[in-house]
Amino acid sequence: MSMEKQKHYIAMLITQAIFAGMALFSKAAISQGMNPYIFVTYRQAFAVVALAPLAAFFERKTAVALTYNILLKILMMSLLSTVSLNLYYYSIHYTTATFAAATTNLIPAITFFMAVLLRVEALSIKKSYGMAKFLGSSIGVIGALVFALVKGPHLNFMNLSKENTRGNHSSNYGWKEEWLKGSLVMILANITWSLWLILQVRIVKQYPAKLRLATLYCLFSWIQSSVWSMAMERNISAWKLKWDINLFSVVYCGVIVTGLTYWIQLWSVEKKGPVFIAMFTPLSLIITAIISAFLWKETLYVGSLCGGILLVGGLYLVLWGKNREAEREANDQIVEIKGGTTVI
Repeated sequence: MSMEKQKHYIAMLITQAIFAGMALFSKAAISQGMNPYIFVTYRQAFAVVALAPLAAFFERKTAVALTYNILLKILMMSLLSTVSLNLYYYSIHYTTATFAAATTNLIPAITFFMAVLLRVEALSIKKSYGMAKFLGSSIGVIGALVFALVKGPHLNFMNLSKENTRGNHSSNYGWKEEWLKGSLVMILANITWSLWLILQVRIVKQYPAKLRLATLYCLFSWIQSSVWSMAMERNISAWKLKWDINLFSVVYCGVIVTGLTYWIQLWSVEKKGPVFIAMFTPLSLIITAIISAFLWKETLYVGSLCGGILLVGGLYLVLWGKNREAEREANDQIVEIKGGTTVI
């Protein structure tokens, strides 16, 4: 395979490695005491710094009117993303980086169910692709619940995964309660993000300058997060950033995750389509689990492994259904055009 053909695969590998780093570094920063609301505020600030120059350069010739109606919609949508991020970073304190990476595989399933409920997407159980999407979404949800609630024996991953401090007290009711709370909040964060994905479709059609749109999202989210975090954390010292993992994490999540990966994914969607990108999503879970076991001796359980397998299997079933549905719609349009029917 030539380098030209390999570059899309390399780009996706880099992207998933970056996403794995997001879970790992943010977990490290918050575990060391950084306030999760302040983390979101700094992350969005650095994201604006990263995205604004890209939007100014690549979309300088794109003339799109920013009406008050669109601006209000962007403001409301940014609120959803702010809520989702705050829930994510709040919950990661009570769970693990591996669990955070695992639940991202749940987003396609949640998005599908919500799209059906909101009548944005039709559910055709009688069709093979409709049944695949339904079963895949259901399996994904079950996998997330198994990952969160079922432990079982811990896996001795290459003799590196040992019981950590919390693991030694896994029988303690307080720790189990914290894990359950963190897991439920993480799933709620994914539900909020899925709702954001569904509702932003109309805004993208009204305001197609994607980089500029992402910059506005992050700008409004930064303002909203600033107000919320200042109300929740009055201690000035909590806002100070030093040359440590906290500063590195917020810069990494803001500049690299939001800025670089957004650009890579836009380029990949244009070249290979959204299904190609989604197929690589489980890689971040695998990378996160391996690095966590090596560096932080994060305990892996049989229940986590089974839940992860269900999550990944459900994801691929949903993607297969979506791909078959797209092919079917494309073939139907070709047939209609050949038959002399005008397709609008």
